[in-house]
Amino acid sequence: MTGAHPTLPALETPGIATRAFALASIVGATGLVVLHGVRLFAASDALSWWAVPVVLLGMATADFLSGVVHWGADTWGSETMPVLGKRLLHPFRVHHINPADFLRRHWIDTNGDVATIVVIALGSAFLIPTGSVMGRAVLLFVIALCATTLPTNQVHQWAHMRNPPQWVARLQRAGVLLGGSQHAMHHDPPYLTNYCIALGWCNPLLVRLRLFQRMERLVTRITGAKPRADEERLASLAAHI
Repeated sequence: MTGAHPTLPALETPGIATRAFALASIVGATGLVVLHGVRLFAASDALSWWAVPVVLLGMATADFLSGVVHWGADTWGSETMPVLGKRLLHPFRVHHINPADFLRRHWIDTNGDVATIVVIALGSAFLIPTGSVMGRAVLLFVIALCATTLPTNQVHQWAHMRNPPQWVARLQRAGVLLGGSQHAMHHDPPYLTNYCIALGWCNPLLVRLRLFQRMERLVTRITGAKPRADEERLASLAAHI
């Protein structure tokens, strides 16, 4: 995919104020990751044996949560809902109808919303004490979680590029980052697989477990809600363009 289709649904280009806020969020989130790292290492003069597994757990948790959010935004609710409809659901619905539109988005627009959430999470992380091993382990987990979450949409955008940056392509081939071939399976209607986009690590296991399909059946059984009803409406509109 090299560009957005001129007649398909597309996201509006953010205004100057929105982009400035997004840039401030990205800078703030990055700064908070570094600041909490300094806090952590100032509290202990040596890395403990549990540091590596805690970091990996934080990264895997970020990937899993990206899948849960992605699944929820793809599957439930309507883009006409107040606040969440426009800010969260609408971009996901447009993305499935017109995936190439994602490639025209500036990196600030791509990463600003997630950065805002990370700022809130890391702002709260100052409440985590560093005077005990447990406190330091929790803080390290949160740092790894947030540092992995921060570039989620950038990793997602790279997975849509035919020719991502060379260093990114190497990490994709190594399975460190979500690759294009893995993510392409998600864009086969009705979009029932490979929801995790922060790293893509959790996708193979969740596909085997059919976790999201089982969750859909449970939600429908309890609430009667129909999954992807809003997306069917958008697809129908796109088919008549």
